[in-house]
Amino acid sequence: MNDAKYIGLDVHQATISVAILDSAGKLVMEAILETKAETILQFIRGLRGSLHVTFEEGTCAAWLHDLLKPHVTQVLVCDPRKNNLGKVGNKNDRNDARELAELLYRGNLKSVYHGEYGMRTLKELARSYLAITRDLTRVMRLCVSKRGENSLLKAGNISR
Repeated sequence: MNDAKYIGLDVHQATISVAILDSAGKLVMEAILETKAETILQFIRGLRGSLHVTFEEGTCAAWLHDLLKPHVTQVLVCDPRKNNLGKVGNKNDRNDARELAELLYRGNLKSVYHGEYGMRTLKELARSYLAITRDLTRVMRLCVSKRGENSLLKAGNISR
């Protein structure tokens, strides 16, 4: 018996619409979750079988990918421009999640690359380095300008 579950997530800042298909492609569950790590993981832990999850690339995609990866069999982040959601029925979050699950079940989704932690860590380190360098430069300029004022004050050229 195949116990695979195909999970479509329509992700937004505050909520996630979830649709789950079983190994026969039958809709077995729908839900709406808060977009919070603990809520999402609690929901995923409550599911049994091999879990295949998909959602569209967006602002939360990297975070959600890294959150789910250790807990599911497959995480597929897809390109929203290539999915053409909303062709069947009304376009809403619930239907979008259901369509994503169906496309995943049929194998009709193309993955958008989401690398491991290494590249993201490198980008964060580079961003931090640039911020620290800018701050240091600003502080050094401030110190030099203050030192110049102090030397003028000592020479008696400027009164306060």
